[in-house]
Amino acid sequence: MLRSLSLFFLVITCSLEYSYAGQTCESKPPDPVKLAQSFELAQKVKTQLDLSGAQLALLARVGQDLSRYQLTYSHLGLVQKDEQGRWIVTHELNRCGTAESDLFHEGLANFFMDDPFRYEALILIPRPAFQQRLSSTLSSAIVRTLHEAHYNMLAYPFSVRYQNSNQWALELLASAFANDLSITSREQAQNWLQTAGYRPSTIEIPTLTRLSARMFRANIAFDDHPLQRRISGRIDTVTVDSIEHFLTRRDALLERFVITYP
Repeated sequence: MLRSLSLFFLVITCSLEYSYAGQTCESKPPDPVKLAQSFELAQKVKTQLDLSGAQLALLARVGQDLSRYQLTYSHLGLVQKDEQGRWIVTHELNRCGTAESDLFHEGLANFFMDDPFRYEALILIPRPAFQQRLSSTLSSAIVRTLHEAHYNMLAYPFSVRYQNSNQWALELLASAFANDLSITSREQAQNWLQTAGYRPSTIEIPTLTRLSARMFRANIAFDDHPLQRRISGRIDTVTVDSIEHFLTRRDALLERFVITYP
């Protein structure tokens, strides 16, 4: 079923106690069929990335069903080709059952091994100049500086109290693209994003749903959101869709590919 054993070398093992930016934290043995599907999708993504000639791209997955919020992709990371020709994903992940996160560097297959809702990937390839800036940013200390370990799945985009996985990626993009400013903090990144016209996604969440989520999910909080927006049930947060819209406005040469399996 697997096209090439070489794909196994794309996997970099990470701790199984980490969740996957929105997935549930169930302790269960791997499903061989789902494992194979993850490798197949990873192989198709690798093929497209190789054909594109890119050295760096943004990669997103459908970890959960967000259609009720008119959203498609749940989680995004940056994928870069290393010196050995392997594609490595750098992204933030939330520790299962907690409000903590960390940054990971792992292979393409691992990125899709999180029991996704649908085996579909979105690839966004910036223009070469933007790729170079992002590559330099990924190799600098700002990668850690912009990471906030206090995780909130619905973190407000313009507060530094928490961070979700897509927000870390967005703030890293700000650091790379802000030609007129040397960004050294999350506050600076967020200020630049506001000035540059970034618009978060707004999710409608009723009061009872918010209360239930806050009581039973350690990785969901709303106290970083503006009071009036919170009371009205309008929750603004960083999503893959909002990042794509922002990049589309800034990069007329942005390439977009959707990869599915089967």
